[in-house]
Amino acid sequence: MKVFGLFSGIGGFELAFSRHDMECVGLCEIDPVAKAVLAERFPGVPLYDDVETLASVNDADVLTAGFPCQDLSQAGAKAGIRGTRSSLVDHVFRLIESAVRKPEWVVLENVSYMLRLKQGAAMNHIVNRAEELGYNWAYRVLDARCFGLPQRRERVLILLSRSHDPSQVLFPTGLVEPNVDDTVGTVIPESLYGFYWTEGKRGLGWVKNAVPTIKGGSALGIPSPPAIWVPATGEFGTPSITDAERMFGFPSGWTEPAVRASGRAGARWKLVGNTICVPMVEWLCQQVGEPQGLGAQITPISKKARLPGAAFGLRGQRFAVDVSNWAFEADAPALGTFLNDKLKPLSIRAASGFYSRALESTTIRFADGFLDSMSTYIERAKSLPLFN
Repeated sequence: MKVFGLFSGIGGFELAFSRHDMECVGLCEIDPVAKAVLAERFPGVPLYDDVETLASVNDADVLTAGFPCQDLSQAGAKAGIRGTRSSLVDHVFRLIESAVRKPEWVVLENVSYMLRLKQGAAMNHIVNRAEELGYNWAYRVLDARCFGLPQRRERVLILLSRSHDPSQVLFPTGLVEPNVDDTVGTVIPESLYGFYWTEGKRGLGWVKNAVPTIKGGSALGIPSPPAIWVPATGEFGTPSITDAERMFGFPSGWTEPAVRASGRAGARWKLVGNTICVPMVEWLCQQVGEPQGLGAQITPISKKARLPGAAFGLRGQRFAVDVSNWAFEADAPALGTFLNDKLKPLSIRAASGFYSRALESTTIRFADGFLDSMSTYIERAKSLPLFN
C-alpha cells in the first residue's frame, strides 16, 4: 500500500509503515528543522511545505496525520478543535473529499486529553466528518508502555476505513490488562523512577521503571526532559536525547539532521517530544494486515451521547467499547535497559527548586526515602567541582 503523511514531524508513522513494506509517496511538514530530518531519512520521497496549500495526497491508500495538539493538550491553550493549530485537522478531510481515489485507511493521532476537553468536542467533530465522507471509524487510548517502551505516554489512535470495519483492527480478540503499577508505593532499590523535575508542588509525574510523557520543551525552545532517580546510588539525572529517541522506538541518532539544520542541539528535544511511538504504529500495521476480530464488550450509543474513552462507528451506528489502555502484551518496560548513556546530573538549581516546591506541597504523596535521597544529592552536589 501507498502511504502519505500529513503533519509528518520526524516520520514516526512513515518509519513504521516502511518496516511493513509499504511505500511512502509523500510527506507534508511545515517545520524546516523537522523537514531536514525527513529529507535525510526518506530520500527521494516528495516533501511538501504546508497542509493548507497541499492539493493532493498522490492517490495514497493510507493517509496519516498526527495533527497539532497545542489546542487540545492539558498543558496547552485548551482552545479545543476550533483553535488555530488543532483545527488544521480539517485539511485532512478537505484532502480526502477532493481526492479522485479516496484513501482506504486514515490514521489520526493526538493527546488523550482531547476526550475530556469541552466534553469531547474534538472527537465528535472528527467522527462526524468521517461519517459524512462515508468512513467507518474506531478509536482508543493506548499507553506506550504496553509496547515495551519505558515511557508513560497515552495517546488516542483514530482509525478510519472506507470499506473495512476498523473495530476489528483496534479491538482485537483477547483483552489485555496493564502489567504495571502506577501507585506511589514502596520503593524497590533495583528499580528506576521517572518524574518531572519541573513539578513538585501540584504534580509529580511519578512512574516506576519508566519516565512520564516526554515533552517538546518550553515555548522558548528550552528542553525539559524528565528526571530519573536511581535509588540504589542516590543519583538524579536526565536521559540523553539518543536514549529518548529509543524510548519512542526510533534508532539512536534519528534526529541528528536537526542540529545541522538549526545549529541547536536542543532542537532535537522539541522534535522528539512531539512525535509518535513507532511500535504503536507497527502494531497497527500488523493488525490491519491480520485483523483478529472484535474481542471486547460493546454497548450501542446514540449520536447525541458523549463519546466514551473507546468507541467505533460502523455504517452509521455507534458503539462504546470496554477496553483498557493496553492493546498488546509486551514485557513490562525496564527503563534501565534503555539507558545506553550516562544520565546528565540534575543541576543544583533544578534539584533545589524541585525539593523546595515538594516541601511546600500538601497534596502530593512522595515515596518513602525519595525526598531524603534528593536532599542528600543536593548537599553532596554542592561539594563537587562539576556543579560549581
